[in-house]
Amino acid sequence: MIPKYRIRCVSGGEIVPDMASLSCPAGHDSLLRTEYSRRRLQPAPQSGIFRYLCWLPVTRPLLPSGGPVTFTSAAFSRELGLPRLAISFSGYFPEQHASLTTGSFKELEALPTLQRLWELGKKIPVIASAGNTGRAFAGLSAQYKKPVVVVVPKDAVSRLWTTTPAHDVFLVAVKGDYTDAIAVSTALAAVPGCVPEGGARNVARRDGMGTVMLDAAVTLGRIPDHYFQAVGSGTGAIAAWEAAIRLIGDGRYGTALPRLHLAQNKPFTPMFSAWQQRRRSINPELDMPDAQNAIQEVMSPVLTNRNPPYGIAGGLFDALQATDGWMYAVSNEEGRKAMQLIRDTVGIDPDPAAAVATAALMQAAETGAVGPDDYILLNITGGGYERIREDYTLSPVEVSATVTPDEPRDRIIAELKKWVAHYG
Repeated sequence: MIPKYRIRCVSGGEIVPDMASLSCPAGHDSLLRTEYSRRRLQPAPQSGIFRYLCWLPVTRPLLPSGGPVTFTSAAFSRELGLPRLAISFSGYFPEQHASLTTGSFKELEALPTLQRLWELGKKIPVIASAGNTGRAFAGLSAQYKKPVVVVVPKDAVSRLWTTTPAHDVFLVAVKGDYTDAIAVSTALAAVPGCVPEGGARNVARRDGMGTVMLDAAVTLGRIPDHYFQAVGSGTGAIAAWEAAIRLIGDGRYGTALPRLHLAQNKPFTPMFSAWQQRRRSINPELDMPDAQNAIQEVMSPVLTNRNPPYGIAGGLFDALQATDGWMYAVSNEEGRKAMQLIRDTVGIDPDPAAAVATAALMQAAETGAVGPDDYILLNITGGGYERIREDYTLSPVEVSATVTPDEPRDRIIAELKKWVAHYG
C-alpha cells in the first residue's frame, strides 16, 4: 500500500524515517513538513476538523469533534468597506455551528496531535502553554479520556478550565513566564512514557491549524488574496501558508499564495521589529529590550512567545517572504476598539488575540493595503467565552504541582513518574 504521507525536511529535503521525529536526521535547523499521497483535497463525510482527514497525519478521526467555520457578516464587511471579507471562526458560536467548547483554535492543534501520538505508540504529550493551548489539550483530555501533561506560568492557571471535569491532566504551574514553562516542560518530556508535544515542529499541530485555510478555500471556492491573524509563535500563520501550498498543488483553488498579514500586540512585538528590517533572526536587545515588563502590558498574553519559530527554515520569516507578507503592531486601545466592533457587528465576544488581528485588518483597510475587490480571510482564533459560560458549567483544572524556574527538577520528575505509571 502507498503510505498516506511522508515527512520531509524543509531545508535539506531529506525524508525522515522516524515518523515521531521532531527534527531533521541530518541536523538541519529546519521544520519538517508532511507530504500527502493524495494531491487533491477530498472532504470526508465527518464534520469538524476531520472533514479534512485526507490532509491530516492520522489514519482515524477522533469523533465527535469541532473545527473551523467560515462565514460572512454583512454588517462587519460594510463597516470596513470590504464586501469580499470572510471570517474563519474557531470558538463557540452555536448560531454559526462553531462548537469548540474551549473557545480557541488551539483545539485544531490538539485533536490531530493527540490522535497521532496515540497511533504512534500511545505516548503522553507534554505541552508548554501560555493558556489557550493548555486549555485545549485539557479539554480534549477530558472529552476523550486521554492523559496529557500541561505546563503553564502560574498566572495562566486561571485560563485552564474544561466543560467536562478533567481527571487525566497533570498540570504544572511555574512561578515564571512562558519561557520558563517551556524549560520545565522540556525536562518533564524526558520522563519514560512521555514525549514533547513539539510546538511548531509538530506536523500534526500545523496541519490541524491549516484546516482554517482548507475550510475557507472549500467554502469560498478559492484561496483568499489576503490572510489576517495575530501571532505569538506564528505557528498558525505557517500552517496557513503550508495549506495554501497544498491547495495550489490541488489545482482547483487558484495559483497564488495569500498575502499573510500578521499582528503582534504592543509593546511586545519582536517579530514585527525584526521583519521591519527583513532580518531572519530576532535580536533580543533590539526587538524586545524590556521583555518582562512588555509582556505584562499586553491585552493578549498568548501573543508573548520570546522564542518563536521565526528564523528556522520553513518558519515564519520564510512564510512572510514567500507571500510578500506584512506585519502590524497593534496597541491595546486599537485592540479594544476592534473587540467592540466584532461584538456589535458579528454578535460574539472574540478572544483578545482575535481582536488584535481585527485591529490589523482595520489598519490595512484604512491605509488601502486591502481593498473592496480583494478576497480577504480574517482568522478569529477564539471567542464565545460568554456563551460557553451560559451553556456549560466550567470546571477548573487542578494543579498537580507548583515549581520555581530554578529549582532542581528531581521532585517534579518523581511525581510525574508516579502519575505516568498509573497509565501503564
